[in-house]
Amino acid sequence: MKISISYPPITTGKGVPLLSQNRQFQWFSEPTYIYPMVPAHAATFLEDAGYEVVWDDGIAEEKSYSKWLSDFERNDPDVVMIETKTPVVRKHWRIIEDIKEACPETEVVLTGDHVTALPQESMENSKVDYILTGGDYDFLLLNLVRFLEGTEELECGIWYRENGEVRSTGRFQLNHDLNSLPFIDRNLTMWWLYSERNGNFKETPGTYTMVGRDCWWRKDGGCTFCSWPTLYPRFRARKPELLADEIGMLIEKHGVKEVFDDTGTFPVGTWLRKFCSLMIERGYNERVLFGCNMRFSALSLEDYKLMKKAGFRMLLFGLESASQRILDELNKGLTVEEIVDSCRKAKEAGLTVHITIMFGYPNASKEEEFQTYRLAKRLIEDGYADTLQSTLLMPYPGSKLYKISLENGWLRYSPGEWEHWDMSEPILRSAGISPEEVKQLCDETYKLFLTPKYVLRRMLSIRSFGDLNFALKGARKVRGHVKDFSNKP
Repeated sequence: MKISISYPPITTGKGVPLLSQNRQFQWFSEPTYIYPMVPAHAATFLEDAGYEVVWDDGIAEEKSYSKWLSDFERNDPDVVMIETKTPVVRKHWRIIEDIKEACPETEVVLTGDHVTALPQESMENSKVDYILTGGDYDFLLLNLVRFLEGTEELECGIWYRENGEVRSTGRFQLNHDLNSLPFIDRNLTMWWLYSERNGNFKETPGTYTMVGRDCWWRKDGGCTFCSWPTLYPRFRARKPELLADEIGMLIEKHGVKEVFDDTGTFPVGTWLRKFCSLMIERGYNERVLFGCNMRFSALSLEDYKLMKKAGFRMLLFGLESASQRILDELNKGLTVEEIVDSCRKAKEAGLTVHITIMFGYPNASKEEEFQTYRLAKRLIEDGYADTLQSTLLMPYPGSKLYKISLENGWLRYSPGEWEHWDMSEPILRSAGISPEEVKQLCDETYKLFLTPKYVLRRMLSIRSFGDLNFALKGARKVRGHVKDFSNKP
């Protein structure tokens, strides 16, 4: 049996879709490609089980749609799995039509947070054959293939058609052992497509790992705006020894110079200290740079110093807002003081700090939105943060924020008009600030990289050709982000 794991090209005038393994969808003028870890695990699972696997990322390969479709027809897979996201799900429904016309016998499978939240919608509005809900769709895809061969029963969490009726095997269960995951076959999954054009890498080639699924912040269900608790309602992580083993393999076999772990929030406590010790004991801290997502207030200065010693370069923090009221409504479990303190400690330890912020909160006042801008400006200009990402708040289906927005009439567009959830404009109503002003704030926040104080500090930090190249790459990214928010209607 031949299985294709595909990302069909999506042709619009908006740019490159940041789709694969992404919590926040966006069109990028400057292409960025994130290595999709769960689909890559799925491909490796299938290959190890003896199946023929086609890795078919038409987006990262920069194929035209017609070229992708002709290649797909030539491959003629028995099964194709496509990861989808809210802003492009309707486009994927139309692509499924083309797939069925080109290869009528191909079984089409959808995965992702949108179809996990709203599986019935895609079953009713497209010719999709199966939907794998939840985040362990690497395990579920192998189960589905074996079901199609008649050797296994379907696990929980799968939607399908039977005698013209839509059916499901019930609520998905995160009962798979992550320690049983194989090391990804990086050649099969064309890891080089994602090794250069990515802002998380200072040194290239770089690659991704994903030791946990997904974020251990779970008080009252986690952050209200995040859609990934739809996929991972509880947190799990592999053993630190396995991640260290994987990094060793990446160094020796592929010559990787930097790794970013895309777990929603990297494990802390005893787990983190064990991992750092392994990196130091094995000498990997001298051979590879490491980055990860981290939560404010989770670590002490001693933790940050240990991470620096272990080879960590960058930490990515979700700041989101500088309004305490908004932070509380988002269930961040943070204070503004803790945000500043964590940035200060991480920088004192010698780590690079990247912060993500969002604009477009429901019922936010203009002053609250500007508080966020001013805090970002302060952190960037004072050197407590090195880089930032500015986005619009998107209430994806499955998130608590989506449910609350429906109940309160905050949505500017009706459910089903999913193309508007693409971060090109605010989705939530706000009495205190206009949509145009919200977009302008995103634009102006990226321009903080152009302030004389920031530019001077970056210039003084350049010590090598690698530093210069990284600074130039960052400048191209900033130019692209300004274009992303400035030129959209």
